[in-house]
Amino acid sequence: MGAHCCNDVKFDGVDPVYKRVLLIVIAINAIMFLVEMPMGFVGQSQALKADALDFLGDTLTYAISLAVIGKTATLRAKVALLKGISLAAMGIWVLGSTLYSVFYMQTPTAMIMGSVGFAALAANVISVLLLMRFKDGDANVRSVWLCSRNDAIGNIMVMVAASGVWLSGTGWPDLIVAGFMASLFLSGAFTIIRQARHELAHNHAPAE
Repeated sequence: MGAHCCNDVKFDGVDPVYKRVLLIVIAINAIMFLVEMPMGFVGQSQALKADALDFLGDTLTYAISLAVIGKTATLRAKVALLKGISLAAMGIWVLGSTLYSVFYMQTPTAMIMGSVGFAALAANVISVLLLMRFKDGDANVRSVWLCSRNDAIGNIMVMVAASGVWLSGTGWPDLIVAGFMASLFLSGAFTIIRQARHELAHNHAPAE
């Protein structure tokens, strides 16, 4: 999607079906955060902790997305911009904590990583399938789709990391995947910020 996606917005979230879907996705993300974060500490996995943090961030940002549906285009774009900035901050935090962990490396439990990663993948695949029909729209709607899509990719990488930990007997695969997930956060953040800024500029253009 290029700049044209911002000039020809086809969907702004004002749809009862979309709102119900978003509520379901919010519940899925909240439950997975409560499951995955404790297991990340138990399994000593940086990748699981990063993924759990992502579930928490998605729960909060999706709730905000739901709250601003039907509001002015400018407000929706500003909220999307805020979400993009928060996603970037999350990516920087995960990247920093991963680099820190390099010096205090612990070998994660591959079985915990694999089983929890599979549950998280299933949760995100369900979310992606529910949201797929709504993936095109304004920055607020598109940010929800991008986050869910990136989450599913991240979960696949967690399972790859679990296999790597099991085969190598070291924590390096876990740290590598955590770093990859940080890059996903940053990439998604830049995409959301770019579209939100474009929409803000477009909305203000007639007044100039």
